[in-house]
Amino acid sequence: MNRRIGLNDILLTVAIAAVLWFLMFVIQPINFWLEMSLSIFILLLVAYFKDHDVIRVKEFHLRYLIIGITSAMVLYGVFYVGNILSGLLFSFKDAQIALVYGNKTGTNPYLISALLLFLIGPGEELFWRGFVQKNLSTHFGNQTGFILGVMLYTAVHIVTGNVMLVIAAFVCGIFWGWIYQKEKNLTPVIISHCLWDVTVFVLLPLQ
Repeated sequence: MNRRIGLNDILLTVAIAAVLWFLMFVIQPINFWLEMSLSIFILLLVAYFKDHDVIRVKEFHLRYLIIGITSAMVLYGVFYVGNILSGLLFSFKDAQIALVYGNKTGTNPYLISALLLFLIGPGEELFWRGFVQKNLSTHFGNQTGFILGVMLYTAVHIVTGNVMLVIAAFVCGIFWGWIYQKEKNLTPVIISHCLWDVTVFVLLPLQ
């Protein structure tokens, strides 16, 4: 039987994530993509120390590939429409989105794509859904664990001071958290996250 992870351990890792996100988006001591990669690596190390199962991805089925690809397309469509609507609602929308996309400046897009596909995308899902949401669900049940996971994922992004990024995190948290809750498998969520990341940041940016 897997060891039960304490609530304090879960909250500690989320607090570490908040500090790392503040450094990455606000202080920015080094290249954004290097810092993002290091942050994900640190979070995975901490999570693995608490729960060795965090890096264990279950069996692969073709339907997971289909779910991953389809859901990435759907989520991109949601953001495409949301980008238009948010422009009508928030005067600061363009400036705040520009701050996020500004992190691409000076970094090779092929390198960005590789990091998103093979480290950042998978790492975020292993941590947020595979560690945080999974262990919250162990304590509170699937539905409450899902809701709390979304709240914590969103809350960490508040430290960036970027309202549009917080909204994006809330939407993505619901979307990927729901898929994980439904499938009980990280594979489709990782595929979805990776493909969406590369599409929205490199292939078809919403700016």
